[in-house]
Amino acid sequence: MSGGVRLTAIDRKNILKAAEQLCKSVHFSQSEVVQLLMKYHEMTSDRIDRVKFRDLLHDHFDMSDDFFMDRVFRAFDKDSDSFLSQEEWVRGMSIFLRGSLEEKIEYCFNIYDLNNDGYISREEMFQMLKTTVRPTGEEELEDYVKDLVEITIKMMDKDSKLSLEDYRTAVQKERLLIEAFGPCLPPRQKLEEFSDSLFNSSTTTSLP
Repeated sequence: MSGGVRLTAIDRKNILKAAEQLCKSVHFSQSEVVQLLMKYHEMTSDRIDRVKFRDLLHDHFDMSDDFFMDRVFRAFDKDSDSFLSQEEWVRGMSIFLRGSLEEKIEYCFNIYDLNNDGYISREEMFQMLKTTVRPTGEEELEDYVKDLVEITIKMMDKDSKLSLEDYRTAVQKERLLIEAFGPCLPPRQKLEEFSDSLFNSSTTTSLP
């Protein structure tokens, strides 16, 4: 890996031990978890903070919207301490890279539920879409976004806020609605490129 990863014997032992446990509950093999943990240690000598994580999203997944990169970080940061532990990193990447449809539905819903009240409200839809869309003609941005919110709600067969079940039902009918309110999943090409470079590269790092 670029820059080299200098680990002590204890570090290597801890990575192998963590990988052995984590691979039982994520969508990665033990050797793949090892590679993810090596990437983690390549990125930081301590814990991954918000800035390092946003750099990763930008550099490897072409994500550039500050608002949504912050929301993705919060989705990974389960204990809300503003850092990603090794476990949060692996579990988050398991959904980000290989999650089932149900896992991705819950992940995206949590990103879109800005105040964590269990619903995506009209106000939240407006706030999120306002950061990502631009009117194509002379229409004012706020009017354009309001119209888009109305169209999206109708597509989801609702007339007000969305519960997780509402969102799940809509996405199961039309998969494209999973990112209806903004980008929070990696583009397929970038996902494959990142996975190949990490898991299939000839420079894949091994632990003695």
